Parts: sequence; structure tokens; C-alpha cells
Amino acid sequence: MKNLPYHLKLLILKVAVAVLVLVGGAVFAVARVKAADEWPVARRTVQDLKAVMATVESVDMVAARSRIEGVLSELLIDEGSQVEAGQPLARVIDAKLKLRMDALEARGTSLESERHLAETALARARELKASGTIPQARLDEAQSKFEVTTRNLAALRAERKVIEEQKDEGAILAPAPGRVIRVPVSRNSVVMPGETVATIAANTYILRVQLPERHARFVKMGDTVLVGERGLGATAADGGEPRKSGLVRQVYPEIRQGRVVADVTVPDLGDFFVGERVQVFVSAGEREAILVPPAYVFQRYGVSFVRLKDGREAVVQPGRMLDGGLEILSGLKDGDVLAAGTR
Repeated sequence: MKNLPYHLKLLILKVAVAVLVLVGGAVFAVARVKAADEWPVARRTVQDLKAVMATVESVDMVAARSRIEGVLSELLIDEGSQVEAGQPLARVIDAKLKLRMDALEARGTSLESERHLAETALARARELKASGTIPQARLDEAQSKFEVTTRNLAALRAERKVIEEQKDEGAILAPAPGRVIRVPVSRNSVVMPGETVATIAANTYILRVQLPERHARFVKMGDTVLVGERGLGATAADGGEPRKSGLVRQVYPEIRQGRVVADVTVPDLGDFFVGERVQVFVSAGEREAILVPPAYVFQRYGVSFVRLKDGREAVVQPGRMLDGGLEILSGLKDGDVLAAGTR
């Protein structure tokens, strides 16, 4: 080594350093893989989620009402119909309006004739007054008669517009977009002014949650609520996961029959039926829990197992999937180290 040239000594030194770096990297990678295959068990503070049933409600329930008295001649919707704002729902016809309109037509024809006669008399009176044949009083009388006839005709036309407006009010329009919930009337039935023809649930739906009184201090506006799958049988405890989340928009300051009522808004809730029940999970405080990645839990003959670092297998009872991992209800304790084993 001492007799080797300097450039050979330098080359050997570089090769030795490269080998050391490669060996060190390999050892570090093995250690990192080993560490990644292990999971130290420790309790964590999690939100205590309680499963309760919520009812799908409409934010606004609006009523389409009749504005006039009459017979329901048309009924264009039924329960379950989807309507838009301003869409015709039904039509009410008052037979007396047609009779009044016919009477006004006859009076209008008569007043048109009277006005034409008064206009002719006024023109003649002006000519006679200009020639000095009649006094000013006769001209004033003809002028007044013409003006009275003209105003009577204008009043009749205004009354006619009122009746036309009443006929137009026979059309019952949807006050808001939504789904028709109830139609308490039938075709050819008599309705009165202000009577409800259809009840519409607006398109904006919420979840109304009723919680036990002991949870009142935990619920507040802005809390996150997890919504389960549609259907009473689909629960997260059975292995499913909540389909989406919502926020508490309002907490009512009154306890009704031992329950706290809160409204939850959920984006894109879906086409639920009004009154349909769905399972939700709300926070009822905090608690300690053991969470592990689901990959460390495997099943054999319907029983859940985990593999410990020392090679032993332990039977565990899994709970719900929470934010951070799968909750283990029993079978593990603080200080245990899990190893990824063959399932």
C-alpha cells in the first residue's frame, strides 16, 4: 500500500467511501421498512360519536292557495310532483265573473252610445252658441253631460279590468320550486279564498336531529355531523362508513320532551323523501381510544386478529372507523407494538 502510486491510493479511497455509503443506505432502508411495518399502540383523544336518527325536513313548507272563490276546474299536479316557481298548479273558475263581465259589456255598449250622442250634442251647442242662438248655460250643460258620460265609460272600463284580473287570479301558481307534499282538494271541488290547494316542500332539505338532554352542552353551531348510508339498516357499526358530512346550522334553545333539537345542513343531500329517517353521528364530547391502521387487523374464521412484534397473535374486537384509524375496543393495551403479519 505504501509503494502504490498516489493516484491509485486516491482511487481506492474513493471506492471504499462509496461502498460505505451504499452499505449505510441499505441498512437505513431496512431499518425504515422495519419501522414502517411496526405500529406502537397508544391511546388517543377522539370525538365520542353517538349514533342517532335524523329526519329529513324541508327548510320551507309553502302553501299554494286559492285567491278567489269558485270551482276547481283544473288540477295539474299530484303528491310527489316536482314543480318550478310560477308553474301553474290548478285553476279556479267563478261562474259569476262571466255574468258580471256580460253585464259590463252591455253597459259599455249603452255608455258608448250615450257618449256619442253627448259628443254630437256638444258640437251642435258650440255652433249655436257661436251664432248667438243659445245662452252659455245650454253650452255648459252639454259640456257637463259629455264629461259625465266619458267618466262613466272610463269607470266601467276600470271595473272590467278588475274582473279580468279576478279571472286571472283563478290560476294557482307554485310560489317556490320544490316537491308537492299534499294536495288536500280534488277536481270540481269548491274552494274559498285563502284555501290551500297544494303544500310544497322547497328544494332545500335539512336533517333535523333530536338528541337526549344530556348531550345539550356538547352540541353547538358549526359542529361536524357524519351522515350514514341511506336506509335504516345501513350503519357504520356494521362495517360501513358515513357517506358524507354536514354542519349544525341551528340549535333550538328549547328542550322538547327531554330532547335537544338541532338542524344540520348537508351539501347535496340527495332526493330523500320528506320525513325519511337516516342515521347520523354527532359528537358527544371527547374520550380516550386505541386506533390502529386497518391494514394491521386481519380476520380468520370470522374472528379479528392482530400480530404483535414478538410474533404472537391477539384477538381484538374492532369498532367503528374514526378519523385516524380503526378503533379497537378490546384486546390491546398501551405499549403493545403491532407488526404487519401474513393474513
